[in-house]
Amino acid sequence: MPQIAQIGEIYASQLFWLAIVFGAIFLVVGLGMVPKIQGTVDARDARIAADLHEAATARETADRLEEQYRLAMDRSRAEAARLAAEAKAEAARATEARVAEADRFAAGKLELASRRIAEARSSAMGEIETVAAEAAAAMVQRVAGVSVDPALAQAAVQQELARGR
Repeated sequence: MPQIAQIGEIYASQLFWLAIVFGAIFLVVGLGMVPKIQGTVDARDARIAADLHEAATARETADRLEEQYRLAMDRSRAEAARLAAEAKAEAARATEARVAEADRFAAGKLELASRRIAEARSSAMGEIETVAAEAAAAMVQRVAGVSVDPALAQAAVQQELARGR
């Protein structure tokens, strides 16, 4: 069989060309493309590592800024509470001063009104005494037909008012 006899020649030739093609593919892919791909992968890994480092640094900075912000807010709240307490105390003192002034003003008006009332009462009592003395003298004149001295009538009215009848 001639086909079997040719197998040695054919296989050797095919194995030779197979080795050359694989060698060429190895040279093109292995030495040309793989280093470029490996360089791209290494660059990507380096960029990812740098981005992760930058993100970690940014997170630490953000945490530090947040803590500073919280401390500043706490200080601001404490200051606001202190200022509010001071304002309340000042307002209370001002209100107390105004109330005290109003009390003094009202007490002065009350004292003035009390004096006026006392003067009016005294004046009214004097007029009542005078009218009562004149009325008593007029009644005695009509009833008994006797003329009474106005000073005597005035003394009798004062005596009766003193007794409280």
